[in-house]
Amino acid sequence: MAAAKGTPMSLAYIEVRNAAGFPGYESSCSIDENAGRAIREVLDRVGDKWSLLVIATLRGDRLRFTELLKHIPGISQRMLTLTLRQLERDGLVARTVYAEVPPRVEYELTDLGATLIPMARTIGDWALANHPAIEESRARYDAAH
Repeated sequence: MAAAKGTPMSLAYIEVRNAAGFPGYESSCSIDENAGRAIREVLDRVGDKWSLLVIATLRGDRLRFTELLKHIPGISQRMLTLTLRQLERDGLVARTVYAEVPPRVEYELTDLGATLIPMARTIGDWALANHPAIEESRARYDAAH
């Protein structure tokens, strides 16, 4: 069932205004419910507090849990465990267990996970370049409110 252009088909309807001047975009478009759900699910995973840091840390490396913990400042053992489980579930990280005493477990990006590296690097570079401006804006906002 198709809706007329500009009318919502579901709660997943999104209208995009071209006020910011994004080239190649129409003045409005709609995203169907399935596409909206897929986008939300993926953004929930890679947009959480730790996933992109884990992915960036694993780029090109195979690391043990304790090595990951050392390379990601501020993450707790529990959050690293939960994040790795979700990334493994989503097929972005592979977990390899070696039959040794004591057991050795290593994590690495899958081919799918590796496709996120360019985007993670771009977001990281943007965050570093714009963090001072964001802090200034927050300070102005907080002072006014």
